[in-house]
Amino acid sequence: MDARLGFSALQSAAIPDSPHPEPVVRLRNFIRRFGANTIIDGLDLDIAPGEFIALLGRSGSGKTTLLRTLAGLDEIGGQDVEVPASRAVVFQDARLLPWKPVWKNVALGLKGAQPRERSEAALKEVGLGHRLNAWPLTLSGGEAQRVALARALVREPKLLLLDEPFAALDALTRYRMHDLVLSLWRKHRPAVLLVTHDVEEAIALADRVLVLDSGRIVAQERITAPRGERASFAQRLREKLLSHLGGDDHDDAVVPFPIAEAAE
Repeated sequence: MDARLGFSALQSAAIPDSPHPEPVVRLRNFIRRFGANTIIDGLDLDIAPGEFIALLGRSGSGKTTLLRTLAGLDEIGGQDVEVPASRAVVFQDARLLPWKPVWKNVALGLKGAQPRERSEAALKEVGLGHRLNAWPLTLSGGEAQRVALARALVREPKLLLLDEPFAALDALTRYRMHDLVLSLWRKHRPAVLLVTHDVEEAIALADRVLVLDSGRIVAQERITAPRGERASFAQRLREKLLSHLGGDDHDDAVVPFPIAEAAE
């Protein structure tokens, strides 16, 4: 059985009420090759409006290539790929310009009226209203990532791509960033694809967890329990996801995980 067809059919409370919402991201039989190396191999993927997806995979599995495709950084070569024009990326490195103050980093390239006012509003949302004129080199790692989030969300993207944005942070700052990302996601409702190596992070944040291996989705789990109430099944789900990441012998078919439905 192809694991891509075996995920749980439980409905996520984070997806709008429509039984079949039009996806904001749609890939069909997507292939990406570099010379003789096939990085993405016949991948199908839908992401619904407002859905929060976490993407797990070992190094070399194709995670970064997929994210670059969705971000519009790589050519798609006329393949069946649909992504919204309104999208933003937050990388592991905040990528701030050190010669511009924080508010100008957020407003960089921002189109439309009142860029400073919009930049300030976004920085207040991430708790940095008091650091508008600070220089990037004076920021902590967590503050720099907050600026990067503000820069992404000020554009009101329909698709927010997060490329391991918390990997370089200490544990306490990382947990605080989790709470911040969830609060901003609930307010702005973009579809989110989070690339991460952290299984616990994926379980804590996502509506749906995908495991990518050799350019194909080999497992996926939908989680409907409220965030903050997932401890009762998190260990078993963690072990299940790790089995797909660790190379142990296992059945490739994904059995629906017994997660009770609950409102977000």
